[in-house]
Amino acid sequence: MIAAMPEDIIAPPTVAETPEAAPAPPLSPPAEPHAAPHASLLHWIAAGLRTAFLQPPRIEAAPAPWQLLLLVLLPELVWLGLGRFEVRGPVELSPTVALYQFWMWGALAWLGWGALQGRPGRLARWLVLATWASFPVNLLFMSLTLALAYGWSPAFLKSTTNVWLVYGVGYAWMLIAITRLTVREAVVRWRIALFVPGLVVLMALGFWQSLNMQERVWHVDYAAAAAARPQRPTLELTQEVFEQQQALWEHAVAGIGERRPGQVNVYGLVFAPYAAEDVFLRESTMVAKLLEERFDAKQRVLHLANHATTAGTLPWATPLNLQRAIAALGQRMDRENDLLVVYLTSHGAHDYQLAATNGVLTVPWLTPEDLRKALDDAGIRHRVLAISACYSGGWIEPLASDETLLMTAADATHTSYGCGRLSELTFFGRAMFDEELRKTHSFETAFAAAVPVIKQREIDAGKDDGFSNPQISVGEKIRPVLDQLAQRLDAAGK
Repeated sequence: MIAAMPEDIIAPPTVAETPEAAPAPPLSPPAEPHAAPHASLLHWIAAGLRTAFLQPPRIEAAPAPWQLLLLVLLPELVWLGLGRFEVRGPVELSPTVALYQFWMWGALAWLGWGALQGRPGRLARWLVLATWASFPVNLLFMSLTLALAYGWSPAFLKSTTNVWLVYGVGYAWMLIAITRLTVREAVVRWRIALFVPGLVVLMALGFWQSLNMQERVWHVDYAAAAAARPQRPTLELTQEVFEQQQALWEHAVAGIGERRPGQVNVYGLVFAPYAAEDVFLRESTMVAKLLEERFDAKQRVLHLANHATTAGTLPWATPLNLQRAIAALGQRMDRENDLLVVYLTSHGAHDYQLAATNGVLTVPWLTPEDLRKALDDAGIRHRVLAISACYSGGWIEPLASDETLLMTAADATHTSYGCGRLSELTFFGRAMFDEELRKTHSFETAFAAAVPVIKQREIDAGKDDGFSNPQISVGEKIRPVLDQLAQRLDAAGK
């Protein structure tokens, strides 16, 4: 829509005039807007917001220089203040990053200068109105960012596709609002034809920058966060600790209970090798108790864990101890008929190794081949294996067999979830073992029920790198053994 133009009124020709009318003079551009005392800051903000909703601004004045500066800077200060809440805990401000983002206003002013034929007063007016015309959409984007950061977003925004849809609609609305404003203020149509694609490119560059910036305006103040965080206990290697570990190991192996003849006995090995995250100790403790209480494995579960607080109560979780533990369990159980359940919980790497750390003690990372060799060397036939780690689907091929049920918290290309410092249990361990296996003694039934629960929780938590996609592999020869075990435990429970 073009702004109203002065009309050229031409009187009817008189007898004395030539029959041909004189050519009409060219259209003159709108006059420069004049400063008006009544155009306060609130008037300017209201006019810009009207423009945002595709209404005429109802203001013809030009802003004073101080008004121009303040009205353009005020929204940026709002975004700066709200952006602080994107990061939890102590933060630092990066002034250079904040100032770097102002290049967009220079580019926008340059576009406006070209569209408005370089008239300073009208450019100042247009720049103020364009700033506030984009304010509602930018406020929507900032609110969306904060909602996603704090998990407050509605169910509609749990889908990444829907989030992109909101951004697309928002940018389209902003483009329309600023284009309509420019059409009102400009005179020459071909300048508008150049302005619109320029504005599209500018918006695209700004969005690309926001997605790819290596450093943010606000970032975590790691020094302050470390100072505020309670000091974690650390492992101290002394002769007493080594001697205590030896005694713990001997006591654990000697305490393995005798099997009950005439039935499938369940034995367990729970392995948590990553001492730097408390979640793995909590989860391994939960699984060990579950096997004892729900699967009639009391005194037949070995719990190996790395943690500074358990150096005097639990044997260390090292690949060598895992091999020795499997061998010890194999000597006590009926290796042809009993069942061994192995649960591993830690971080996982792209090459499928299971991460291990224990303070100053050097602990090798565990591989699927290490576990397979230990089980084969011990001669244990029936196996239920569960690996709660990122990329744990890579363990299926090395470990699968006709007499093995194998479950993983993720496939070979995705991360699992819930292994951070604030997690009580991993998403897999919580859904599969702490919830579903308390309702049934069937591993397959529990797994089938746990997978959709895990998926929904990952969506609710905003997991942005794809569904973990837990995997299960069930050998045909182990299924009758597990069915028989589930029937016996169900009957005992009744």
